[in-house]
Amino acid sequence: MEETTRIFGIRSVIEAMESGKELEKIFVQKGLSGALFQELNRHLKKANYNVSYVPVEKLNKLSKGGNHQGVVANISPINFVSLEKLVEDSQNNETTPLFILLDGLTDVRNFGAIIRTAECCGVTGIIIQEKGSAPINADTVKTSAGAVFNVPICKVNHIKDAVFHLQTYDIKLVAATEKTDDLVYDIDLKQPVAIIMGDEAKGVSNSIIKSADFKAKLPMYGSIESLNVSVACGAFLYEVIRQRIPLTHA
Repeated sequence: MEETTRIFGIRSVIEAMESGKELEKIFVQKGLSGALFQELNRHLKKANYNVSYVPVEKLNKLSKGGNHQGVVANISPINFVSLEKLVEDSQNNETTPLFILLDGLTDVRNFGAIIRTAECCGVTGIIIQEKGSAPINADTVKTSAGAVFNVPICKVNHIKDAVFHLQTYDIKLVAATEKTDDLVYDIDLKQPVAIIMGDEAKGVSNSIIKSADFKAKLPMYGSIESLNVSVACGAFLYEVIRQRIPLTHA
């Protein structure tokens, strides 16, 4: 698998923006100025790009000594879908909607593993946050075994935006958390649902847990307190499949 496409130079990045390329992340040199930078800045303000302001040494490394002019950008290997289209399409599908929301997941290999399992389980779509989420890069694609090209992925400004939007379509939100006595096996997953997974360090954020329709956990009998997030997500997804199998084979 080739590295994620990387471009550098202010004019190159501006042209990528104007052509509608999906820019996964943009690195801008701290303290950059000038007329061309002002033009770039106007583009940055038009859309919610994931921008990091970094020292010039970081840009030198990313561009491998190329003439970056203070700007480097990663182009995503996939095209993201809008939340509105993702949900609308799910309403016209014969299968019961099943979404995954990833709240703060930053590890690309876990992300790729979740995408792979999601594809195997027929997940309708995966929703991530614009900023602070794991990027879709070469490692993500490789770990997903190419499934990243088969599962619709959507970016939103904030996961809570997606929670409220899904709830307007009567899609139930199930937060995977240890802060409950309810097991995932006790939740009705035959209805349209969205599974919310958090990162391994903090889990699902409290504000999202409060907005969810259900809280659920997996039983733990060992001395280790939690599963790897991709493994836990797989267990949740296959409980959905287990509950829905009689419906699909009726």
